[in-house]
Amino acid sequence: MSLHKLTAGSGYDYLTRQVAAHDRTEGARPGLASYYTDKGETPGRWVGSGLAGIEGLTAGDEVTAEQMQLLFGSGHHPLAAQRQASLAGPGLTEKDYQTVARLGSPYPVYPGDVSAFRLEVAKRMEELAASQGHPRDYPLTVSERARIRTQVAVEFFTAEHHRPPADAREVAATVAKHSRQRTTAVAGYDLTFSPVKSISTLWALAPREVAAQVEAAHHDAVNDALEFIEKHALYSREGARGVRQVEVTGLVATAFTHRDSRAGDPDLHTHVAVANKVQTLSGKWLAIDGRVLFKATVAASETYNTALEKHLRARLQLTFAERPGTERGKRGVREVVGVDPALNARWSTRRASILARRGELATAFQAEHGRPPTVIESIHLAQQATLDTRDAKHEPRSLHQQRTTWAREAEQVLGGPEAVQEMVTAALTPALSPFSQQVDSAWVNATATAIRDTLQAARSTWQVWHVRAEAQRRVRTADLPGDRVDAVVDLLVDQVLTTGSVRITRAQDDVAEPDELRRSDGSSVYEVAGSALFTSPAILAAEQHLVEVAGRLDGHAATEDAVAIALLEQAANGVTLNAGQCALVREMATSGARLQLAIAPAGAGKTTAMRALAAAWTSDGGTVIGLAPSAAAAAVLHEQLGASTDTLAKLTWSMTHDDLPDWVEQINPRTLVVIDEAGMADTLSLATVVDFVSARGGSVRLIGDDQQLAAIGAGGVLRDIAATHGALHLSELMRFVDPAEGAASLALREGQPEALGFYLDRGRIHVGDLAVVTDEVFTSWARDR
Repeated sequence: MSLHKLTAGSGYDYLTRQVAAHDRTEGARPGLASYYTDKGETPGRWVGSGLAGIEGLTAGDEVTAEQMQLLFGSGHHPLAAQRQASLAGPGLTEKDYQTVARLGSPYPVYPGDVSAFRLEVAKRMEELAASQGHPRDYPLTVSERARIRTQVAVEFFTAEHHRPPADAREVAATVAKHSRQRTTAVAGYDLTFSPVKSISTLWALAPREVAAQVEAAHHDAVNDALEFIEKHALYSREGARGVRQVEVTGLVATAFTHRDSRAGDPDLHTHVAVANKVQTLSGKWLAIDGRVLFKATVAASETYNTALEKHLRARLQLTFAERPGTERGKRGVREVVGVDPALNARWSTRRASILARRGELATAFQAEHGRPPTVIESIHLAQQATLDTRDAKHEPRSLHQQRTTWAREAEQVLGGPEAVQEMVTAALTPALSPFSQQVDSAWVNATATAIRDTLQAARSTWQVWHVRAEAQRRVRTADLPGDRVDAVVDLLVDQVLTTGSVRITRAQDDVAEPDELRRSDGSSVYEVAGSALFTSPAILAAEQHLVEVAGRLDGHAATEDAVAIALLEQAANGVTLNAGQCALVREMATSGARLQLAIAPAGAGKTTAMRALAAAWTSDGGTVIGLAPSAAAAAVLHEQLGASTDTLAKLTWSMTHDDLPDWVEQINPRTLVVIDEAGMADTLSLATVVDFVSARGGSVRLIGDDQQLAAIGAGGVLRDIAATHGALHLSELMRFVDPAEGAASLALREGQPEALGFYLDRGRIHVGDLAVVTDEVFTSWARDR
């Protein structure tokens, strides 16, 4: 499931990325209703428990464009016109008519929200159309409209800065600045529910009665996901600055089911447009608290995936298995057993060709107009790419035509109609095998532990949404009826959070609040639902253990003479260390610390310092071993140290499987283990390795950057060590000849926006479509090589 905001006013930001705008005014956008009703092959329907508070509409009623425009365009009652027309009686006032037409306050919309830039663009478009002998509202070509926007942007920039724009960045910035609307109200959220490819493939090729069962299972799964959102993630805010988070009756939404992708391939999916209007239990119509809704997106998506599998198994006895060839580090995707992967791939490749063609068009656009395309222009380019990559034949529109086309394409891939029929039969009549595990108390305990272990391996803290999403993935493979899934998921979530996790954010329980200020589950209205942070006892223990080891000074220490000789040797080889590098080498070699940390930004001369440290330690009779979070970093470390190196994961795996490599036997009290890129190492692996090395009497040195990319796993302990015991620092950058370049690099590392000025002044910042800048980067790299 994906989630996007829809903004109110003259249009909807998300939809501008999907639908072309033909309006003459710069930045004008198509209406939400026309997007959904034009794209939906079946009539849209009203859904959601919140409809109980809207008189005249019930779940399942057909949606009209007028209703969509009223609700999503301005926040009014979908039947506002009929309700106003039905008013009768003496003394009616304007307030009476407004009351029956509104659902709370209308969305704030600025009637005059048309900038001088957009007006000038529209004026010139009309003049160009008239000069060509067309009506003034005649739609110009994409290139003509783009040329006008560029011309006006150059004029506006020149008038403002008294010079022409220097590059594409300044032109693009001018277009964006003067086209931006002031309206920021959120009209709703677009939730898109899409099954895995094999389900759409089977739906497209199976007999109509079977396809109807697949579609019904999809709709049931969407409803299950919406019920999850209403139960766990739907709130509103009231009070000063929305300080109180209150419960609501349910969501008000419209659902539209589509048959194909933009590429014309089978893609059964449903858009659910959720109105940003919810009714509190006290009867007030307010806005959705989007904070919780966004947090719950992955959990809602996993709820849909699990429900869909369960419904399809109940309806058609389909079975699912993890797709082979899943990339390392990514979640496995479960596909329908029996559906040929080659066919799934065939109906996924056209999107790649569309993207490639769109990149070519974007490159040509920037070359012609001297700036990247705007959002609206990008939509036109995407549409053109879709048209350019289509077959010359007439595109089918009816479901019968589409199914005929898809059947013909499947026959080409699989080798004939008999092969297609065999595949469909194999999917619908699988060799049903019993689930490997039955759901009982032992399964619940083991699964809760597995969920906790999965979370703590990937992150240092988590919230209920992470636990619930992982629980959904686990129950998907269990022998569990669909009507019992929610209960088992709740049980797993409760067990993980209460027995397998430690809450690290302060609870509100110690505040005595009246029942009026508590939600139905007993939580305070002043606490954001699902915001509590948790960690595991193992992570807390690992962090504490690392900090304790960093305080021990009983390890081997190299002599001052060994350090002096190593530094002299470096100087004799033409490498002179600065004061910071010398201090780092001396302190790390002679401190006797069992665990010591050095913070070294990129370009600070870490490589030179590590080489000198290794030389000092080995000249004193010790051995040096290097470890890193990734294989690439381990290879670089090997070049730096000239010693045995490996990855942290390899060592921890070897320890778990009792298969230690030969170099591990060298670890003794005179061994120094250097862990490079330590900021990217997860806490549990660090603790395991440090404990392993310390048990053999060795010492560990962590080299990293606390401002670096986040840890691959559950990390963040470097700051704890630095705060408790201090850390060595390399602060003088050696990579740059220009001191200003180094200063800008450090400022950028610390997140100071002033650093951008340095790069702007030197023409280092470039703009463009992704395809354009990717091509420019490669071209520049090849030229430099």
